[in-house]
Amino acid sequence: MRRTNLNHNHGSDKGRISVIIPTINEIDNIEKALKSCRLGDTWEVIVADGGSSDGTVALAKSLGATVIESSPPKSRQMNQGAARATGDIFLFLHADTRLPGKFDEHILDCLRRSGVAAGAFKLHFESHTPALRVIENLANWRSCRLKTPYGDQAIFISAKLFHEIGGFPGIPIMEDFELVRQLRKMGGIVTLPVSVSTSARRWKKFGILKTTLINQMIIVAHFIGVSPDKIAKWYRRKKET
Repeated sequence: MRRTNLNHNHGSDKGRISVIIPTINEIDNIEKALKSCRLGDTWEVIVADGGSSDGTVALAKSLGATVIESSPPKSRQMNQGAARATGDIFLFLHADTRLPGKFDEHILDCLRRSGVAAGAFKLHFESHTPALRVIENLANWRSCRLKTPYGDQAIFISAKLFHEIGGFPGIPIMEDFELVRQLRKMGGIVTLPVSVSTSARRWKKFGILKTTLINQMIIVAHFIGVSPDKIAKWYRRKKET
C-alpha cells in the first residue's frame, strides 16, 4: 500500500489542527476516518490505540498516521493523544466517523468568533432507516439549542483551552458530556451547520429502541450522581446481553 503522510504543516503553525482518534479494533472503520482527514491542509493525525489486535495499528501507520500506544478508557486515550499533539487546535474524532469537506476551514472560522470556547459538527448517520433520521434530528436539536454536542460529533477546541481545563475527565463514560459542560462555563459552544457522517453500527447491532433506552438511562444515572465506574460496568453488561 502506498504510504501517504497525514501529518502536514504548510507554512505557519497558526491555526494548525491536530486530529486525535481513539481506537480499539477499528480495522473496518479507521481507513475511512483517516481518508476524510486528508481533506484538510494544516493538520496532523494521531491515533491513540487502546490495545487493538485486529490490524488497526498497522493500517493506521500505513496510511501515514502517528500511532501511540495507550490504554482504555477513551478519555485516557484522547488525553494521551492530546499530550503528543503539536497543533493549536484539537479535533477529537471517533474512528467510525468521517469529517466533511473543508472541515479545517469550518473549524478555523468558528474558533475565530468572539466568545467561542469550542464547537462540533452536526450529526448524520450512515443509514437510510427513518427512525435514525428522527434520532439524528433530535441530537442536532439538542446540540444546537442546549449547546451539548456529544463525542460522535467531532468536538474541537483550542489546545490552550483544552490544557487549561485539564483535558477530558478521567472517567470511563460520559467524558464528552463532562468536557462540554466544563467548556460551557468558558464560552459559547457552536454546532456547525455541516455534518460529520458516523456509522449506525451500534444502533443496528443492539436495536434502535434498546440503544435509545440505554443512552437515556446512562444520562439519567449520571445526572442523579451514580458513579461513572458503576455506569460503565452496567453499560458493558447491557452490551453483552
